Amino acid sequence: MSWTDERVEVLKKMWGEGQSASVIAKELGGVTRNAVIGKVHRLGLSNRAGSTSKTAAPKDKPKSEAKPKAAPTMAAAPPPKAAAPVVEPQRSPAIRKIIPAGQPLPPQPSANEISPEALAKVSEVEKTAKRLSLMELTERTCKWPVGDPATDDFWFCGLGVQAGKPYCEAHVGVAFQPMSSRRDRRR
Repeated sequence: MSWTDERVEVLKKMWGEGQSASVIAKELGGVTRNAVIGKVHRLGLSNRAGSTSKTAAPKDKPKSEAKPKAAPTMAAAPPPKAAAPVVEPQRSPAIRKIIPAGQPLPPQPSANEISPEALAKVSEVEKTAKRLSLMELTERTCKWPVGDPATDDFWFCGLGVQAGKPYCEAHVGVAFQPMSSRRDRRR
């Protein structure tokens, strides 16, 4: 569909009459509501002629005739209930720092910081992995991705997960490092 001069004229006329973008799209046919809105903005028609703001004061009435608004009334509050003990949520000892956009990320752990035993265990586990697709994953299967997602040779581990974790035992050993080693790395 192309915007011919005739179609643009119909759009301008209907928009000026206050018709909605949906109605205009149906009338023109072959365009969506969003296409109509986009064309309206490109043509600079976003302010409809004849539309007035609902918050504008009417100019016909003098201000002395305007009725004052009644003060809002407060509904009777229900009697207070016995206070239940407030349980504070447990906070993680490591508070995550929000990094502003455009700033470099902090150093990430590299493969040489992960123990050789953990890496050996991962390579052994990946030989026996179930090689599941995304649609085959469940809450009981390891969700460790292997390979490049842009290729056909991409898969997920699929072995049984460790309790409370999204990965199997071998991948938990790589993904979740002890707190002490993370603290040492920051210094």
